[in-house]
Amino acid sequence: MTGRIMTKDTAFPDFRNTGVLLRVVITVQVLFFALALVQAHALDGAVQGFVELAAYLQIPLLFILLLLFLLTPMMAAFQIGQARALTLLICAGVAGFWHLFMDMSYPDTGIGSLPRTLALSLGAAWVILAGLDGRARRLSPALAEARLQALTSRIRPHFLFNALNSVLSLIRSDPKKAETALENLAELQRALLSENRELSTLRREMELARAYLDLETLRLGERLQVDWRAENAPADALMPALILQPLLENAVCHGIEPLPEGGRISVDIFTRKGALTLVVKNPCPAIPLPLATGREGNRMALSNIRERLALHFDAQARISIHQPAGVFTVQVVMPLRTGSRGQHA
Repeated sequence: MTGRIMTKDTAFPDFRNTGVLLRVVITVQVLFFALALVQAHALDGAVQGFVELAAYLQIPLLFILLLLFLLTPMMAAFQIGQARALTLLICAGVAGFWHLFMDMSYPDTGIGSLPRTLALSLGAAWVILAGLDGRARRLSPALAEARLQALTSRIRPHFLFNALNSVLSLIRSDPKKAETALENLAELQRALLSENRELSTLRREMELARAYLDLETLRLGERLQVDWRAENAPADALMPALILQPLLENAVCHGIEPLPEGGRISVDIFTRKGALTLVVKNPCPAIPLPLATGREGNRMALSNIRERLALHFDAQARISIHQPAGVFTVQVVMPLRTGSRGQHA
């Protein structure tokens, strides 16, 4: 468990997570003791002051945690700044209400002024939020790498056995073409088995996509037609590995194969307003009931790509799907970055 929820633009502490709640409680106790130590100037007095301060503040702390627990799902719809502001407002509001209640009920306790209480509550809340955010940032590279490995391991071309059968049929009739097909297959498998925590380039992804399409052409022949348009897209544009090939595999499996006459896939790659855009279109036939389960694989592959884009680019990247007039369209938009392979996101 990461202890984070995804708000609209980044992660925010999940106050329904037991680990997050424990860290908040422990941090608050440490801050209580530090405050008591500053006020007492000696360890003995600090212990007594800590006990008194903790007894006074445990109830509002529990109310704050309860409110954050209940409001965490709603915060997922907020921008990160809005979620943090609401958290600070809750802390200040509960602390202020508790101060007024105690001041009216027990006026001789000497709890200090209301502005002091509000300042201490806001300061403690800010320290805790900053600490939780720093911890998440330290953990995120390792977590992202582990998830990328798990996600990439699920990407395996379903055409493997068909491709091998196509190669076997060519060995005697056209050994040269069979050799080229085996080289393409080996290149694809090498890419699938390699570590993909680093960004690839558009040039490399197009090479892998063309290798895949060459293998499918052996099996489908003239049923598979592909139009490429990549006019103003820089070849060294950085993108997550294995984004384009799975999109084309979906187009072949769910758009071309079900049609006896085949069809045409169009691939548009362009840059606009500082973003790199990939658009893949394929025919969208009325899928008979026995083949309808293929849609689940389609959704899984697209969800896989969406999650890997989020791991690399967070909210800067998006994938959208359109299906007008029998044409299935997938559009991927990511920030335009150029460089050499091997760069981290």
